[in-house]
Amino acid sequence: MLRGLTPSRVAMLSIHTSPLDQPGTGDAGGMNVYIVETARRLATLGTEVEIFTRATAGAHPATVELAPGVLVRHIAAGPFEPMAKEDLPALLCPFASGVLRVEAQHEPGYFDLVHSHYWLSGQVGTLAQDRWQVPLVHSMHTMAKVKNALLAEGDIPEPSGRVVGETAVVAAADRLLANTGDEASQLIELYDAHPSQVATVPPGVDLSVFTPGDGQDARQRLGLPPSAHVLLFVGRIQPLKAPDLLLRAAAELLREHPSLRDELVVAVVGGPSGSGLAHPHHLEALAHELGIADVVRFAPPVAQPELVDWYRAADVTVVPSYNESFGLVAIESQAVGTPVVAASVGGLRTAVADGVSGVLIEGHDPRDYAQVLGRLVSEPRYREELAAGAVGHAAEFGWDATASATLGVYQDAMAARSLQRVAS
Repeated sequence: MLRGLTPSRVAMLSIHTSPLDQPGTGDAGGMNVYIVETARRLATLGTEVEIFTRATAGAHPATVELAPGVLVRHIAAGPFEPMAKEDLPALLCPFASGVLRVEAQHEPGYFDLVHSHYWLSGQVGTLAQDRWQVPLVHSMHTMAKVKNALLAEGDIPEPSGRVVGETAVVAAADRLLANTGDEASQLIELYDAHPSQVATVPPGVDLSVFTPGDGQDARQRLGLPPSAHVLLFVGRIQPLKAPDLLLRAAAELLREHPSLRDELVVAVVGGPSGSGLAHPHHLEALAHELGIADVVRFAPPVAQPELVDWYRAADVTVVPSYNESFGLVAIESQAVGTPVVAASVGGLRTAVADGVSGVLIEGHDPRDYAQVLGRLVSEPRYREELAAGAVGHAAEFGWDATASATLGVYQDAMAARSLQRVAS
């Protein structure tokens, strides 16, 4: 690999969701965590990061210091209110103009590299790449072709315009960051990325925050019964994440083992997002329809300290998504020592060590989930074995390693572009 050049300052683009937003609702999720954690650690490695996002309120200050060396810039583009991602392509031009104006206020060479997140940001990233003559590194996070091939029942397919936009970004990017080997293969096979263009850098978990602790203390703080069997879902409530599958599995579990009703708690921590916004209360309605409303507890998205409590309080965290580029919830839960039952899809195959830190399930049949959950509830020793494996597996994924590897990709992209200049 070509190394040597290290960026002093990176422009990081996150148009449709701000790193300052609370993950778990709207469009804020794992990508927000990814951006915040990598930016903070890149700054400690000596690379300053300025994150550009769309201002969704007039009260937003133009700049916010997220951490030493990390600045969030709010760009005015469109109305000062949240907007659906489907409506944001019309605002790419004013957003790009705002980004370019910031650079124009400084001496040439203010930014050494652009790192865009999600395809909308990638569109702006290609403009900045061309104007500033710097490398573009792009992280897809999700891909339309993959999502459309794995749609949940009733979910809305991604539009063809997104596919076209993603293809253009792949063609323009100096480097593409993939979370897993599966994602790298998808970029190459579905989007014709050149293998040398793709680097695999797994996301991480804050191992100083997500740590094992006293589950009973956590239950007391959350108001959960000390002897309950707690099944946990954390994330945005939308068809892609399939929280309904957990409710259906819980109903199946209670049909098979009615004596569990007085001890079972199904906790759903998150808020509506994406196509789930069209029916924000559908999970509550489903719980009543399935006859399990008495065992289901809904909680809004929470900050990390309380989220740690939820993980510690749970017997198992369930991640039944139809697709995940990685699955940060799974890694966070395992770091705390709570095993994970997850769909065997996408990045979850990397995030969960099947049979060691949790269980991966093929397909989305609630009966299969109920069977696995039933075993975890009824066999404490089995659950404890997976819990021990969970901590060990999660320890392999730290944000420091993610940031260090990301910086290496930046260096490679800069060195390669420097050689191209010399050759021309």
